Amino acid sequence: MSLRAYLNKIRQQGGLIEIQKPISKHLALAGLLKALEPSPVLCSEVIESPFPVIGNLVCTKETFADYLGIPVQAIIPTLIQAIEAHSPPRVTTAAPCQEVIHENPDLDQLPIPFHCEGDGGNYISSGVMIAGHPHYGQNMDFHRCMQFSKTEMAVRVVKGRNFDAFLQDLGQVDVAICVGVSPNILIAGATSVEIGLNELEIANALQPFEVVKAHTSDLLIPADAEFVIEGTVYRDRRHEEGPFVDLTETQDVVRQEPVLVVKCITHRHDALWHALLPGGLEHKLLMGMPREPTIFREVSQVVQCLDVNINPGGCSWLHAIVQIRKVNPDDGRKAIEAAHRGHSSCKHIFVVDEDIDIYDPLSVEWAMATRFQADRDLVILGRERGSSLDPSAQPGTYETCKVGFDLTAPLDSGGKPFAKVPFPQVDLEQYLGGRE
Repeated sequence: MSLRAYLNKIRQQGGLIEIQKPISKHLALAGLLKALEPSPVLCSEVIESPFPVIGNLVCTKETFADYLGIPVQAIIPTLIQAIEAHSPPRVTTAAPCQEVIHENPDLDQLPIPFHCEGDGGNYISSGVMIAGHPHYGQNMDFHRCMQFSKTEMAVRVVKGRNFDAFLQDLGQVDVAICVGVSPNILIAGATSVEIGLNELEIANALQPFEVVKAHTSDLLIPADAEFVIEGTVYRDRRHEEGPFVDLTETQDVVRQEPVLVVKCITHRHDALWHALLPGGLEHKLLMGMPREPTIFREVSQVVQCLDVNINPGGCSWLHAIVQIRKVNPDDGRKAIEAAHRGHSSCKHIFVVDEDIDIYDPLSVEWAMATRFQADRDLVILGRERGSSLDPSAQPGTYETCKVGFDLTAPLDSGGKPFAKVPFPQVDLEQYLGGRE
């Protein structure tokens, strides 16, 4: 299902908020999207640009599950299956994303938002960047891009990622930033896989789509994308990038990052810009949800894993809640250690029994209050490199103390009750029926 088809579905379901009044891409747009989370929002008139903007596209697991036509409980196995059974998209020669071609590009014409006070500039945070390597093939990932001229952007490149390997090896890499793509492509672009696996094939396994050759390179890009910004990223040409509000909703630091020089911009005749609110629910979902299958697979190798939730309260990155069916006394500890292997940036891991609702913070906190003893159930994983997104990590090295909390009830309860006692079920209609 294309982005257009999905938006029509949301509109028919009455879930799309449409704003007709003019709005500025400078601060006001981001403020509106935040105020209306998690509802999808379409702004038809942006003061500084001829293009409308869609935001809050996929803010919840329920929304993503609805897009795929599956229950929420099926998301993790569906993502695992897509990674394992990835398949190449069909190639076409004519595509909506190339209906209009600007060979003298001007980024100022696009509704690239300036999100928060103190930001370093207008930022593309919704674009999936597609890059190629002569040996490894294509890679797709998210890299925030700060505009600093009509044709140049500073690209935040995280060390150790596949695109960083491309750039370090080649010195300069042709890229295509695709803005306004369907949710299957968004979630695949946020998935971490081994180098050499094209994430577009994961997206195609989730829902089939077509790709087309880019206008200025041999890269294959989603044919239904709304915008495609093509150019070259230079490893040794640097520019200040930041400040920028990131996943933790705190302001990231200024760095010297590689420069992208834009060669051309292509788009649909009536293109829609997708604005991804930094630190918002959509950002959190796209960051956290793709890590849940990697945790699930690792934990399932040592204990029976039932579900995983990388929750917004933990910035959808630094916390993970793992639900297991406990069989052995040390299953909680094993699950903590395996979850750490499955998501190395995670700082706090909570393991709970099957009777705990991992999507309800009160239920998880109740498990900690009634089943956890720190001198027995706290697992110190050690001090090591964590996430650069964590403001409490050691500056420069990003070292952090990682710990796990075994919130499971002991198998030998010693006669103590650990299960909640349910209240009797009654037919409310019998007692309240007929009330005005």
